[in-house]
This record gives sequence, structure tokens and C-alpha cells, in this order.
Amino acid sequence: MRPGTVVTLVLRPRVDDRRWTAVNTSAPAFVVVSGWRRDADGTAHASLRSAGTRGGTARISALAKAPDVAGAARPVFTLRVSVVPYPTQG
Repeated sequence: MRPGTVVTLVLRPRVDDRRWTAVNTSAPAFVVVSGWRRDADGTAHASLRSAGTRGGTARISALAKAPDVAGAARPVFTLRVSVVPYPTQG
């Protein structure tokens, strides 16, 4: 993706008893996650915006867990995003 691009991530409801709980980025300097929400039917939404003007990569992790189980949610979906800067004249 190019700097300034916004992508909407839509996670459909899971078929097991786990629910989407959050979306995280490994490199917020390259990709920022915002607008996280989960609908009543279990569908989750997040906006991914490439930040800055330089190139790099980030791992976007979607976490899920069963609502009645103690402990931290675990990543069950990972998306690798590459930010590619616009070419410069030179």
C-alpha cells in the first residue's frame, strides 16, 4: 500500500466459540489501526492506515478468544502489510 492509503479490514463471525477481541499492529510507524468495532452478529471491523512517507512492513494481528474462558486472547489471523513510498524525482 502507498502512504496515506486506508484499507478496511472486515472479519466475519467465527464458527467456533471464539469472538474477535482486537486488532493490533506490530509497527504503528508504518500502519495505524483505528475504528475497531464488533457488530452484534460477531463481524469485526477495523481501519488500517499507512502512516509516514517511508517504506516498511507491519504485521496486523486479529485476536480472538472464547468469552467464558480466562486468559489473554490469542492471534488467530495475521496479515502482512507492506508500505511502499512513492518514487521520487531525481
